[in-house]
Amino acid sequence: MCTDPECCCEVADIVYSLIQHKFCPGCSVLVTSHPTALYLLEKAEISDWAEILGFVGDERKEYFSRHFEDQMVAAAVFRHVEENKILYTMCYNPSYCWILGLSLGPFFTEKDRKQEQVPRTITQLYSYYIYNILQNHGREIEDPRDVLLKLGEMAFTGVSEKKIVFQNGDLNQYIQQPSQFLSGFMMKLLERDDSAYSVVYTFPHLAIQEFVAALSQFLIAHPKNIPKLLREALSKKDGRFEIFLCFVAGLSSPQAAHPLEDFLGPFLHQTTCEVIEWVNKTLFRLAGSVTCHAGKRNLLVMLHCLFKSQNKALAQATVGICGNT
Repeated sequence: MCTDPECCCEVADIVYSLIQHKFCPGCSVLVTSHPTALYLLEKAEISDWAEILGFVGDERKEYFSRHFEDQMVAAAVFRHVEENKILYTMCYNPSYCWILGLSLGPFFTEKDRKQEQVPRTITQLYSYYIYNILQNHGREIEDPRDVLLKLGEMAFTGVSEKKIVFQNGDLNQYIQQPSQFLSGFMMKLLERDDSAYSVVYTFPHLAIQEFVAALSQFLIAHPKNIPKLLREALSKKDGRFEIFLCFVAGLSSPQAAHPLEDFLGPFLHQTTCEVIEWVNKTLFRLAGSVTCHAGKRNLLVMLHCLFKSQNKALAQATVGICGNT
């Protein structure tokens, strides 16, 4: 614990002591957190909670009007988003609006792209987000697939360890020759350490890190090892892999994988089959054991994965089972 303002302590100890009123009693502490980490504050005496709502009402439409110079494009993009409940729900978050603008804009400005191919799921959206980066920056490096998969391995390690900020050492460990190509995927930040500043790296949004992690595992893992990987991810009780699992399931859909195959090569059919089979078996297993909280949460995650995979035959069978339980 930290009880003396003159003593040298770890930042975590100082924050802990402030929250527990052992240090500077009577002070107010403002803590911001990703929703999945709220369980860490369960034992803390917190007087007020607040949820950041982001954009409401017409503020979403106003964002796209400001994002695009061509107001006809802005109106077309927003109309597509507004007609899609999934994408529109995401728009409360300004970061998602930025990703939507980057990913959807080309469909309404390039004549060679067909309107029926416009992303309608979150996985499809991120596939085109990565596609646009590869298209614009891929020529800057000899083997973009190799670098992207290594970047994905680093992202997966970050998801596993709840790590969103990476040092130069992390990049050097996974990517021996960092290049301008990485600027499309990661942001440079200046971090102050004592009296000096150092450069650190982070993905523009946590979901981008999770998608790149899912993409790399989908492509590099041996198909027979995929079920074990997914089982271990689902077993984590803190939910750190929930979005990762949804993206892996989403990549089993041809509509999500197709745009990336030009740069990353074909997605193995066997891997797709293994992912769908795992979703199938896990759903049927969980459908009969939804009495405990963990079981209910995992079932919801798997239903989300089912939606992502767009497996209509499996969906119909699952609806029948869930209706009987």
